[in-house]
Formats: sequence, structure tokens, C-alpha cells
Amino acid sequence: MSIENIKVPDLGDSSEVEVIELLVSVGQSVEENDSLLVLESDKAAMEIPAPMAGVVKSISVNLGDQVSTGSEMLSLEVAESDAQDVVPAKEPEAAAESSKVEPAAEPAKVEAPTPVPAAATATSQTIEVPDLGSDDEVEIIEIHIKEKDAVEADDVLITLESDKAAMDVPAPYAGVIESLLVAVGDKVKTGSQIAKILAVAPQAAQEEPQAKQEAQPIEKQAASEPAATPQQAEAVPQPAAATGNDSSKKIYAGPAVRKMARELGVNLGQVKGSGAKSRILKEDVQEFVKKKINAPASQGVAVSTIPDIDFSQFGEVEEVQRSKLHKLTAINMQRNWNSVPHVAQFNEADVTDLEEFRAELKGEAERRGVKLTFLPFLLKACAKALLEYPQFNVSLHSSGEYVIQKKYVHIGMAVATEAGLVVPVIRDVDQKTIWQIAEEVIELSNKAKNRKLTAAEMQGACFTISSLGAIGGTGFIPIVNAPEVAILGVGKTDIKPVYIGGEFVPRKILPITLSYDHKAVNGVDGGLFATYLGKLLGDVRHLAL
Repeated sequence: MSIENIKVPDLGDSSEVEVIELLVSVGQSVEENDSLLVLESDKAAMEIPAPMAGVVKSISVNLGDQVSTGSEMLSLEVAESDAQDVVPAKEPEAAAESSKVEPAAEPAKVEAPTPVPAAATATSQTIEVPDLGSDDEVEIIEIHIKEKDAVEADDVLITLESDKAAMDVPAPYAGVIESLLVAVGDKVKTGSQIAKILAVAPQAAQEEPQAKQEAQPIEKQAASEPAATPQQAEAVPQPAAATGNDSSKKIYAGPAVRKMARELGVNLGQVKGSGAKSRILKEDVQEFVKKKINAPASQGVAVSTIPDIDFSQFGEVEEVQRSKLHKLTAINMQRNWNSVPHVAQFNEADVTDLEEFRAELKGEAERRGVKLTFLPFLLKACAKALLEYPQFNVSLHSSGEYVIQKKYVHIGMAVATEAGLVVPVIRDVDQKTIWQIAEEVIELSNKAKNRKLTAAEMQGACFTISSLGAIGGTGFIPIVNAPEVAILGVGKTDIKPVYIGGEFVPRKILPITLSYDHKAVNGVDGGLFATYLGKLLGDVRHLAL
């Protein structure tokens, strides 16, 4: 028996990477090619396999350590024959010396087990359409690449159009496009092949076929199904099986998955990984979100289903299929209504002077080629109110222990389309002029009506405005668009008599309703916010302060 020091193999372009998971412990027996630990660079996660069989004698790294090519990871106690076979791969200089004595053995020794990280292996991969949330087909409306193009990770490959919006499909990793498998106008769905790419593939992509094979036995074990066959048992590595779902340990997921989880507000500790070694894949995060959205109300609130009735017994009927957007909106509204204790604060803003000021700007608006509506002023006023009362610019963490205070001001505006309601988001409203906001309002509204909005253009809002002023009505109570904590409902401006200077004078009055989450915002804050907003709208000069 001898002790062999196992070192980090060649990492290619990466100088230092982080140890995100240890898959073995001291005293554990490992076979050749068993995974020892997982490293994570800024591009991918990679598993480091054992170059030989043996018993772990010591571990030289800890979770969170930064290591580089040649760093010592651990030591293995191995049989003498195994140690001799692996020396040429681990020690190139020793291999050169031994080749003088045994030249015939050199090719086998040099070829034997230098572990190469998956992230550094150029392979031909097939890129598929990601999960679209349903099995319906969508149309390819634009292709952004051609054969022989070099692409980076997250570069846009194609644009799809559903009945909800347009969406870009990004490259999952960097590489060179070998061939295109689709054309503009083709109908595709989840899993359809888009292109073949010669890629420096991330570990997650190389493990995908194996992950699909392993996911089924993992799920069977979790559901207490009959014991797996010996072949299935081999496919489920026991040392790492528990680590993927234990929130108290390091999460086993790559950078792209972690980014997606942050954007969706998902706690990866609650997600079950279906990949190799229980790795969490993008599909796992998407499935977790779907289940949460479609889950019935919790915390003891029972939602009864309204029974179906055969209405044809009363007269002629027709079944009209709802769009996916209508169904998704209904699910979100039900979830928000069940989980958010709504409070509505009603107020009226005197916008007479603001409307006169807007009329004075008509000539300049025509020169700029911009239609100046009331909405840009309302967006600007709400942005200033959010800065004045930052308790409205938060989101509650699912634990209820703290809130996330946002340092940016992005505001969504509800837009009604033929397909349903969408909410494009105007970013950094507090930093833009009225003219810039007006241009963006028109651009995003047109995109919404033409179903050209991208997913990114409908994400990240801190606050939402829903205006029914053009339709009419004296007011309404909008539902908070969680994880936001407040939404403003705007009615139709009306002329009312207001007592000023000892007499009644006609003034243009705008009814507004502030709905907010009482878990996050107190009633007094709601009153202060609505009053301050009315003050801003009543005197446009306050927007310049």
C-alpha cells in the first residue's frame, strides 16, 4: 500500500475556482472515476473524479476554498500496482524518466487517467428549446445565428412567439454553431432541437443524458417504491444523494441555475435535484416554481372548487378556450389574493394644474414626436414617493424573518391586450426625465399589444400601476402583484366642485386607490404614501425637488 496525493487537474482558462462540495470523507473507499469533489468557476461547475481506486486518508481542502491547477485536494491509500499505473499521468517528469527504462510501456502510462474537467472538453452538443410551461407549439419568428458563428453563453440564438409574448432562447454555453436544425416560421415546443454546437460544454450539459436516467430511480426511492435493481442502485451514488436537498449544506448547482433561482426568488435548499449526483438543474427550478404557483392555498386556508354545471339545460351554450395568458393571470391573481392580506387606501388628487401644464407641452411633444399622456407624470410621481417611503419598495422573504430592501426603482404598468393582461416594466424611473419615460411607455405599450415583449421586459418591478382611466369608473381595488407589496389603481379624471377661497370652483379630480400587503406595510404608512402622492400630482413643481 502507498499514499498518493491527488491534485487539481488542468483547469484550462480558469485560474482559481471554488470548492462548492465535498463528495467523500476520510476513511471512505472510492473506485476509479468516482467523483471526489465539485469545483465551480464563473462559467460552470465541474466534478473531479478519482484517478484510481483507494481509501481516502486525508482531505486538504474545505468548502469555499479557492484552488487552482496543481493544488493538493486529498490523499488516497492505494495498492502498489494502482500507484505505479497512475504515476505517469500525475507526474509527467517521472513518466519521462521511466520511459528510458521501459519505453514500450510509455504510451499506456501517458494515456492513463489524467482527469480532465468536463468544462474544458470540446464536444458536439444539441441545443434544445427550454421548458415553455406547456406542450403547445410556438413559432420561430427570428434566428440570430448562422452556421460557423461563434457564440458566448447566454447569447440569443432564436426568438419564439407564443400567445403571451416573444421570448429569446439563449445559448446554454459558449461554442461554435455546427448546424442549424430550424428555420423561421417553424413550429417548435419544449425539447425541440434548435442547433448543434461544438462547445466547451458545462458539466451540467454533459450530464444531462445521465441525469434523465438517474432521475427516475431517485424519484422511486423518494416515493418509497420497491427497491431498485442492482443496476439502478449503481446509478444513484450514495455519498452525494442527500446533499442536493439538504438546505443546511452547500447547494449542488451551477452558476446558471443559481442565477435563475435568484431571479425567481427560489430557495435552492428547497429544490430537489434530478441531475447526476442530485445536481439541481434549470428544469428542477422551473418545476419547483410551477408547483408553488399551482399549489392550493396553505396555512389552513381551504379553497373550495366551484362545481361545474351543465348550462346547456338552460339554453344554447358554447365552450370558448381560454388563452394561456388568461389562465396564467387567473392562477397568479388567485395566489396573490389568498396569500396577501389586502388593505386599500382611497384618495383623490387635484390634477388641474398638472393637466394645464401637460397641455402647454403639447407643441414641444409634437416636435419631439412623442405623445405625452398623463402616465409618465404618474410614473415619475410614484418613483419619488417610493424614494420618500422606501418601506413600499421591498419584498418579503418567504421565511417572514426579513424583507429585501430594493435600491432601484422599477415600475410596472398594466397593459390590456387581446391575449390578456401583461405588465411591462420601466426601469430606473427615478433617474429618467418625463420625455424619456414617455418614449418608453409608448415603446413598451406597442410591444405589448403586438406580443413582442421579452421575458426580461416583464420582470423586476418594485411597484405596479393599473390605470382604468380611459375606460371609466370612479375607482377599483387592484390586487397586489406579489412579491411586490403595493399597487396603485387609477380611475377616470372627473370635474368636481372644490371649495377654494370662499367659493366652489371646478377642479379636475383623479381618484386613486393604493392596495398594499398588510404583512409588510402598516396602515399609517399607506395613508402617508397616498397623501404624499396626491401632493406630488397636485403640484408638478414638487417632482423637481
